[in-house]
Amino acid sequence: MSGRVGDLSPKQAEALEQFRERIQDILPQLPAQHDHFLLRWLRARNFNIQKAEAMLRKHVDFRKHVAADTITTEWQPPEVIEKYLSGGMCGYDREGSPIWYDVIGPMDPKGLFLSASKQDFIKSKIRDCEKLQKECDLQSERLGRNIESITMIYDVEGLGLKHLWKPAIETYGEILSMFEANYPEGLKRLFVIKAPKLFPVAYNLVKHFLSEITRNKIVILGGSSANWQEVLLKHIDAEELPAVYGGKLTDPDGDPSCRTLLHMAGTVPTSFYVRDSVKVDYEQCLTVSRGSTEQMEYEILFPGCVLRWQFASEGADIGFGVFMKAKKGEWQKAGQMQEVVPSQRYNAHLVPEDGSLTCPQPGVYVLRFDNTYSIFQTKRVSFTVEVLLPVQSQSSKDQDGPDEGTSRQL
Repeated sequence: MSGRVGDLSPKQAEALEQFRERIQDILPQLPAQHDHFLLRWLRARNFNIQKAEAMLRKHVDFRKHVAADTITTEWQPPEVIEKYLSGGMCGYDREGSPIWYDVIGPMDPKGLFLSASKQDFIKSKIRDCEKLQKECDLQSERLGRNIESITMIYDVEGLGLKHLWKPAIETYGEILSMFEANYPEGLKRLFVIKAPKLFPVAYNLVKHFLSEITRNKIVILGGSSANWQEVLLKHIDAEELPAVYGGKLTDPDGDPSCRTLLHMAGTVPTSFYVRDSVKVDYEQCLTVSRGSTEQMEYEILFPGCVLRWQFASEGADIGFGVFMKAKKGEWQKAGQMQEVVPSQRYNAHLVPEDGSLTCPQPGVYVLRFDNTYSIFQTKRVSFTVEVLLPVQSQSSKDQDGPDEGTSRQL
């Protein structure tokens, strides 16, 4: 049995009755009180009444804390989020569910985070969730049947290392956790289209925030436009799908990207910046003596892994570069190693530095802090280094990125 209205087993029907009885005190505080809504919480906890009750009571507290009942009418995100956070709601799938698009490539994560607070980003996503829930309710009235979940389309064309910036990934993880905890069963399916070779690495960073139920709703579509457009059209009428994605829908002026509904943002102008840097808690510190260097080794076992670093120096600038060598543990001078990221001096005492490298081949990669040019001053450097792995459950072929015309569920 699906656990939905009209398709309940005797045990599920009994659980629903008991669940409703146990939450009588908070029913007036919920956005809906009908069986369809309550069953979403039971399904999310496999009809464990105690766990579903705990989850729903936390949700009531969450709604009070964020003023969810009025967030769509009484709160406006900062202008930079409205203008430069890509995506939006556009059209309905063949079953009448609203469709939400996230357009990743054009976004400027660092520019956004230098211009607005993390709380503003999370709150804007809560507002989006509430808008979508209200749209589902309207669709239920229009169609005369229950509509409770949405279809999502993630356009990840142009996904790059800038999108794997740690503060952005951490905030995105918080948003996913918020969605899982407070909007259960709100996602019908999620199509990831135009997935590039870097996508498995990006997915591996966030998948642990998602429940198994949610992961099973994700469909990854490769780069062949004929393939992903064909899949989308099986679920969405051409009249409801923007022309840029293979449908017939356009703006009144003929724009195939439907920009009146879908934001296609770009680089955030520095005029929006309200801070010079984002606070980072570094994991390690070291001292680079005057006239010397310090090296850290990281062994990469297969291609496609990403090395990601962030560092800040105290008092003055510091040199930094990435090299590659054959053997682990054997110290070598820079001239004896292969230079991968050219060594240069960074004003990391003024603005923290961050960067990433997709490792083209296995080997020992050396991150080298260089203070040889300073004959008087020792430098203290705080840093964090991570090795990001592609999705480990995939074959090595998949780790190089989806093939043209392939699709799969994760």
